[in-house]
This record gives sequence, C-alpha cells and structure tokens, in this order.
Amino acid sequence: MAKPDDRSDNEEHLQNHIDHTFVNLREAEDYLNEHADEISDDERQAIEAKNDRRRESIDYFIAEKKDEARR
Repeated sequence: MAKPDDRSDNEEHLQNHIDHTFVNLREAEDYLNEHADEISDDERQAIEAKNDRRRESIDYFIAEKKDEARR
C-alpha cells in the first residue's frame, strides 16, 4: 500500500533549503571578497557561476514555498 502524500512540512523544508543555499551563497561571496587577488580567473568565474545557480535555486524555492502556502 502506498504511503499517503504528506505535504504538511513542505514549507518548512523549502525554507531550510532557502536558508542553506543563502548561507552557501554568502560564504562564497565572502571568499571571493577576501581572496580575490589570490585566486585564478577560472576559479572566480566558477564560483560566480555557482552563485548564479544558487540565486536561481533560491528564487525557485521561494516560488515553491508560496505555492505550498496557497494549498
């Protein structure tokens, strides 16, 4: 028998994802600011690209959380 679809804690899980992703984004930005003169252009570009993806993820999580709130 299949388990019932329990979405009661989805908003909480999504908020945890938002918080965790935001912390990672800030840590990467801080790293770039502190070590800008020590890292290669390739490493800087890779970190910036990853942060762009993090921002997209945060936007997605926020949209999903709003969707869950409407249910």
